[in-house]
Amino acid sequence: MAPIVHLVRHAQGYHNLSTENHSLPDPDLTDLGKQQCADLQKNFPYHSQVELVVASPIRRTIYTALLGFEPVFQAHPDTKLICLPEAQEASDAPCDTGSDPEVLRKEFEGNKIPVDLSLVQDGWNSKTGKWSPTPRALRKRAREVRRWLRSRPEKEIVLVTHGGILHYITEDWEDYSAYQGTGWTNAEYRTFKFSDTLHKEDLEGKPLEDSDDATLVETPESRQRRGQTPEPPSREEMRALYRKGLEEWTEEEPRDEAKVPEGQEIDGARV
Repeated sequence: MAPIVHLVRHAQGYHNLSTENHSLPDPDLTDLGKQQCADLQKNFPYHSQVELVVASPIRRTIYTALLGFEPVFQAHPDTKLICLPEAQEASDAPCDTGSDPEVLRKEFEGNKIPVDLSLVQDGWNSKTGKWSPTPRALRKRAREVRRWLRSRPEKEIVLVTHGGILHYITEDWEDYSAYQGTGWTNAEYRTFKFSDTLHKEDLEGKPLEDSDDATLVETPESRQRRGQTPEPPSREEMRALYRKGLEEWTEEEPRDEAKVPEGQEIDGARV
């Protein structure tokens, strides 16, 4: 049986403080971000049910996972946080480009922090080919994330990732521009199940010959928690929202589909 998946956006990083900070490479969490992790840990009600925690290999997602889901690691002392390169952020800005594998190994494995970096190989942060910030590559990479999650034996999984790629992973574009390049607030979590319907086309209607789209569906409780109707939009409505989202994100150059717009501030912090 496919697992329940809790998708989480990372807590606030220094790049969230201003658009100028998007030039920071692989930035740390801010003090507010660390507090958001503490709040996430306190308010997330499913720690005892989660059997696996996964994160994008970018540092702010790794630390959000370690801090926000510490009870899971305490309950499963032999479990490590798995870093999944396909879950990295969509754009190729410095703030969304991860560190080289040897740098990550030194920081985490060198300090005996329970992080599994075995899937993080050279080139994962190149932002070219499979890793490029184009809609086609992002749709494919997001589908790989969904299929990887669906194949896991665990019954309940947490994935900590990023605001932009989350729209590709969930295929939900209802609120794609609510904040700075995303509809997700920092340290927000939403809960999904895999659809019983096996879609043989992607969200653009392109046929998939190798397998199905591994579609995720947000639970009614999760949608209501964030003020949405219990029932999600239909597949056709999702396609229309996706097209609208890309039109707004796309500018003249191909890489600009994944650029973040200006967004807004909440309590003095950009989200």
